[in-house]
Amino acid sequence: MPTRPDRPPLIVGLGGTVRSPSSSERVLSAAMAAAEAAGARTQMFGGEVLSRLPIFNPTDAEHPPERSALVDAVREADGVIVATPGYHGSLSGLIKNALDSLEPLREDTRPYLDGRAVGCIVVADGWQACGSALAHLRSIVHALRGWPTPLGATINSALKPFGDDGALKEPWQVEMVAQQVVAFAKAWGR
Repeated sequence: MPTRPDRPPLIVGLGGTVRSPSSSERVLSAAMAAAEAAGARTQMFGGEVLSRLPIFNPTDAEHPPERSALVDAVREADGVIVATPGYHGSLSGLIKNALDSLEPLREDTRPYLDGRAVGCIVVADGWQACGSALAHLRSIVHALRGWPTPLGATINSALKPFGDDGALKEPWQVEMVAQQVVAFAKAWGR
């Protein structure tokens, strides 16, 4: 359902790892806070929830509660933010499985991520991993008919981007991605 003038847009966040605290999940939390500051409602699916999703099987007719909750949230979303670690030049299997799990949206009026801005964020140990993982994530978003935001954020974990309090030292990229997702959702809303 597109954004209506009488309610703030819903932005759904997907990200993290099975390890806690995950750098990519902390970055996603910062993006979700920035989306809320920009006037959105948010719902986040972190690593703990995503790790309970079974490996996607296109012939599986049953949907476990975690998958149904994810699909239902994205179905209602006006925008999505995905934060993945960069592993071996691409996104993590956990995040790829979450994106594959959106297959039930295929037959919707707005299939997959159609009509939604998608903010892409990568946290990796080195710029090469950041760049290649971001390119792969943006390609997947395109394949799912989403609109990647003009800025894709890359956080090089080798540069120790978090302060002693666990917050990003320089959150501007993540904040801008979130602001672009919310702005697109508001402009696209009907």
